[in-house]
Amino acid sequence: MTFDKIIEDGRLWAVHYNDEEQNELERVFTQWNDAEWLLEFFQKNFEDLAYFKVTNLDEAVYDTMEDSDKLECLILDISPDANLDELFRHLENGRTSEMMLGKEKARLDKRPRHDSWLRIYAIKLNPGIYVITGGAIKLTLEMKDREHTLKELGKLEKVRQYLVENDIIDDDSFNDFIKEG
Repeated sequence: MTFDKIIEDGRLWAVHYNDEEQNELERVFTQWNDAEWLLEFFQKNFEDLAYFKVTNLDEAVYDTMEDSDKLECLILDISPDANLDELFRHLENGRTSEMMLGKEKARLDKRPRHDSWLRIYAIKLNPGIYVITGGAIKLTLEMKDREHTLKELGKLEKVRQYLVENDIIDDDSFNDFIKEG
């Protein structure tokens, strides 16, 4: 696994898994902008759309592509004074305190018709500094309820363990690791 710098000031990185052509940020946005991939995904997960009161697959595909564009703009158009802590929040909704290498998520706050189901997952190195581990279309209350979101939980833990095993506990030790790489 390697790490690709997403913004030049080093506040946002994405994991590039050894067996993948793209880093995780590129991968999720490629999927979320691929109408055929989305249609197949929503066909497989059609029953989960009921929670969002969406019954039309074309609407689900359109909404996903629209949200993907907005989320991509939010992430890739980050200004030097932007606070990434406003974009990323604790993965566990009930968690109120910070933890070392915390698991975080980013999503759009508001959208017409229904909440956004797109999620970007990351490890927080320090306030305002994140490593993206993946992303998913989350249609269920709990990530453990579906294979594709459970896989993303696994990636979060795999990256967190990799960082710990390499004595990375914050952005300073992460930057040292990158320089030595």
